[in-house]
Amino acid sequence: MSYALLVHGAPYGHQAALSALRFARALAQRGHRVATVFFYHDGVHNASTLMSPPQDELSLQAGWRELHAQQGSALLVCVAAGLRRGLLDEAEAARHGKPAANVEPPFELTGLGQLVDAMFSHDRLLTFAP
Repeated sequence: MSYALLVHGAPYGHQAALSALRFARALAQRGHRVATVFFYHDGVHNASTLMSPPQDELSLQAGWRELHAQQGSALLVCVAAGLRRGLLDEAEAARHGKPAANVEPPFELTGLGQLVDAMFSHDRLLTFAP
């Protein structure tokens, strides 16, 4: 089966992001595929390259990158929610005159149309929210 995950929770403020990542790993162990992860609301913070958790703690961003590397999962970040919260890729940083970007591939800023597409093109959509 092909899954899409919708992550609303910030990486360390709630259990939602960690639960979504663990669920994605469990699906892979059972032969399913997480084709798309869409980060929305405070979940967009999962894409920030500026997170620096202690070395003895799980790095959620590294976990998402690993999921992408293993399954080819699209890691989509809502552009409107991201901009409101200070998450910009190189193109958006230049467009808004900001000195730096903090969203890098495989994370991709995109619109809600991609979420709607995921709803219709995957077998299941699961939401992880605080």
